[in-house]
Amino acid sequence: MSQQPSNIPTLQNHPPPNPPPPASDPEVYRAHHDAFAAEGLPTTPAGWIERARKVADILVVDAAARNKEQKTPRAEVSLLKSSGLTKILGDKKYGGGGESWALAMKVIREVAIGDGSIGMILGYHLLWSTIARVVGTEEQRERVEKLIIENNYFVGGAVNPRDNDSRVSPSGDGLVFNGFKNFTTGAALSDLVVLEGVLEGTEHHIFAVVKTDQPGFIFSYNWNNMGMRLTESGSARINNIPIKWEDALGWDLEKKVPIKEIHDAPFAGIMVPEIQLIFVNFYLGIAYGALKTAKGYTLTQTRAWPFTFNPQKKAVDEHYIVSKYGRYYANLRAVEALANEAGEELSTLIQNHGEKRDMTARQRGELCETIAAVKITSTHTALEVTAGVFEVTGARSTSEKYGFDRFWKDIRTHTLHDPVAYKESELGRYYLIDELPTPSWYT
Repeated sequence: MSQQPSNIPTLQNHPPPNPPPPASDPEVYRAHHDAFAAEGLPTTPAGWIERARKVADILVVDAAARNKEQKTPRAEVSLLKSSGLTKILGDKKYGGGGESWALAMKVIREVAIGDGSIGMILGYHLLWSTIARVVGTEEQRERVEKLIIENNYFVGGAVNPRDNDSRVSPSGDGLVFNGFKNFTTGAALSDLVVLEGVLEGTEHHIFAVVKTDQPGFIFSYNWNNMGMRLTESGSARINNIPIKWEDALGWDLEKKVPIKEIHDAPFAGIMVPEIQLIFVNFYLGIAYGALKTAKGYTLTQTRAWPFTFNPQKKAVDEHYIVSKYGRYYANLRAVEALANEAGEELSTLIQNHGEKRDMTARQRGELCETIAAVKITSTHTALEVTAGVFEVTGARSTSEKYGFDRFWKDIRTHTLHDPVAYKESELGRYYLIDELPTPSWYT
């Protein structure tokens, strides 16, 4: 191996890793694994939605308790795998579902209704498992897809773009990754990890899909945030992870440069609107989950307020309670409609332009702004709903045993990913002066 470049942070620059935390046991879902295996993959859109709802129904039973325990969700990932949801976008010739992003977004949403963290890591898996379709050569597309789908691998990422200290260096006949990433959602419990770094001496980025189980990954196990507690989104040190040149996605092997027709095409930026729409759908799922859980509580435990000019006997007859439920439900339905529209627009562009990568900059920009609109509305709506459910459930619902706080904490934690105020400004400039967003890691 080549020596570590001098500009790469050393382990001393970062906190030492914690020991791996306890993990949930996949055997707790054995009956469900066997049932899904007997049923096989769904074959219709309705079947995929029903499968996602089954997974959500399984997860919701102890979601509050698992959130509090914060065990590494190996059992929950095994459930995603056995249900087949990890394969929904995969090519049918390798055993995948062959479905569209529009349907996959709805599946992410349904899973998030049961458990926001698991809906989130499913979304990230689907994004990273399709990266070779976006920036890979035809040979890489086929090879990576076959590897992931035939083995039912779960994929995480060590790509966080705000950490610019990952570097790629020549090493013998190949390359080696070194660096540090503060956020590596799902990577510590994955089979494969997507790496990203800048080739030493250039400004060119390299993406590669590598095996997780190798000594060069040093996971810190330091994700202990108030929300999204089961996503394993902590930091990791990347220490001399080797790849072959043929695994550098979308690179010319002879000239050792990115293939312009791939990396310079607007289609290379399709993963940004994809991930932004993934965010929208698990926000929406979490908010629906909060409202659904609150409904069950209100129908069985919330008491009417007696100290009023017009006292009622039941909570469901209280005007302020039923009107708030109506408002929250209406707002979520509106966000859902816009999310579905954006999903169809995304899927249509991929279907029409994915093979030839001939999507135009305007098509990409307009898609980004459609998704920006729903990102803005989903953020504000989900924050309002997940905080407001306490107003329709009452003081006793704040007991820790109910875990109602997890919904707002999940939304508040992840909506800080990229400030929604900048999305509002971006969308305003598009509407006022027809300015398309400058492609970046976030737009």
